[in-house]
Amino acid sequence: MTRQRHALRGHGAGTVDLGRAMFAPQVLRECALLADGERGVLVGSQGECAWMCVPRWDSGAVFASLIGGAGGYAITPVTRSVWGGYYEPDSMIWRSRWVTDDGIVECREALAYPGDLHKAVLIRRIIAVQGEARVRVVLDVRADFGRHRMVRVECRDGVWRARSGAVYVRWSGATSVTRDGRGPLVATITVPEGRCHDLVLELSDQVLGEGVSADELWERTEHTWSTMVPEIGPSIAPRDARHAHTVLRGLTSATGGMVAAATMSLPERAEQGRNYDYRYVWIRDQCFAGQAIAVSGGDTLLDDAVSFVCDRLLEDGPALRPAYTVSGGKVPDESELDLPGYPGGGARIGNWVNDQFQLDTVGEALLLFGTAGSLERLDTRHWRAVEQAVACIESRWTRPDAGIWELADAHWAHSRLTCAAGLRGVVGIASRTDAARWSALADAIVADTAATCTHPSGRWQRASDDSRVDCALLAAAIRGAVPEDDPRTVATYDAVRTELGRDGYVYRFRQDERRLASAEGAFLLCGFLMALAAQQQGHDVEAVRWFERNRAACGPPGLFTEEYDVDQRQLRGNLPQAFVHALLLEASARLAQPWTAVRHWR
Repeated sequence: MTRQRHALRGHGAGTVDLGRAMFAPQVLRECALLADGERGVLVGSQGECAWMCVPRWDSGAVFASLIGGAGGYAITPVTRSVWGGYYEPDSMIWRSRWVTDDGIVECREALAYPGDLHKAVLIRRIIAVQGEARVRVVLDVRADFGRHRMVRVECRDGVWRARSGAVYVRWSGATSVTRDGRGPLVATITVPEGRCHDLVLELSDQVLGEGVSADELWERTEHTWSTMVPEIGPSIAPRDARHAHTVLRGLTSATGGMVAAATMSLPERAEQGRNYDYRYVWIRDQCFAGQAIAVSGGDTLLDDAVSFVCDRLLEDGPALRPAYTVSGGKVPDESELDLPGYPGGGARIGNWVNDQFQLDTVGEALLLFGTAGSLERLDTRHWRAVEQAVACIESRWTRPDAGIWELADAHWAHSRLTCAAGLRGVVGIASRTDAARWSALADAIVADTAATCTHPSGRWQRASDDSRVDCALLAAAIRGAVPEDDPRTVATYDAVRTELGRDGYVYRFRQDERRLASAEGAFLLCGFLMALAAQQQGHDVEAVRWFERNRAACGPPGLFTEEYDVDQRQLRGNLPQAFVHALLLEASARLAQPWTAVRHWR
């Protein structure tokens, strides 16, 4: 693989010099996300911004201590403290909270919202809740994963300016700042009890224009977030449902593309090489989010999903890729950075998924369009994308693909059944001629899959040459490829529950003869699918149990990763994983009423 060399000043594996403050990577359950649609910031329990890419999600990181790189921005109490925090309702405004030896300090922080494509504005307000607040502030902007130090550093009229590679830096509100040589900017700020102090950091790939006051930035951010989360329909977990919607909104660019996660290279399993770059838009994940929004409430994110997927289908047709950049471009090839990585993983950028074809993605697109069409949210252009998706299925459904888990090409049963579900999903809004043709194609796909992928026990199996059960096969009935009372549906449900379910969590499939939890983490997406399948089978109490167990697999900020280490009760993989939040949102809405009564909520 190509290796990009980066200048680092390491101080032990995974620890980065931020002036006189030292911050090692934190467990992911203690990380909060600030997001504005165009990029995100991970904030740890010591007030450190451990991860941020500028100007966009898939740009180089300016703060990379999360994966062992240089750069960071920390606001940390000077005296001993214990940490907590919470999101303000229906927003990505986070409040870090420390109880210290002599008081209580909060740091209210957010990316100014809505986000600008070229400029990130990070606003942080230090609040002396009880007693005087004394905090140490350290700023070290290091563009391109730590390659570029801050240069041309100067202070005029109390405002600091600098350059780091191609990134322009402006920092206001900092007082009594010191700098040792070419190191970070360091300050100790004291705030009297009951008062607050604002810091505004602007990072841009263009020359910075006129600045905006902190008060104005806060007012605009608060107001915009107050309009972003719509009324949510019936839900068994309304607070978590609204938070999941907010996270999905924060991950969605003005282009309509929703990144799969804000981070890259966070390992799914220590020292197993399973650490990937998820800062791109997976078509499947975007469709999951659109479906969840349709069921729970809200049009904007549904329209964003339809628009982004439509554009990709019209541009690429049968060559539809599994993932794209938020601007609709090609995901770069995978390569490695010369950084230590998060403990247990490496530092990979780009993703090899760009060379795959995943047939189920096309079926998911049709399911999304069918849902949007039933809500009268499709226009002529969208219908052209529907026709492209159908044509793609017609030409490719008999050929192997990489499947939902992005493995070697095979005739995956899940991929084919998802296409059948998608075709059935658009039949109800199609012309009579198209409806008959598409319904017949769906029947043919199901019949062929049944002939090759029915296990001797009567359940679905992964592929014609792979007899194992796969949790993804639960979706065949959930999405309507086959009826809920089909014997294969019932048998598959029973097999997933007994063979892949453990301690209230669900695994994707059995990797080998090892104990399930020894091979990989529980898949939270699968846990919520199991909740939906249990409800569909009439096991309402069991459905809620699956749901509650899996929605608790997060830290204080309520963010979910792809996998959950059941033994250690830790989050594994990139953060936050969008499709997990989407399925939580959908399950919370569906479980609030009988399965047969569920409708798209408006």
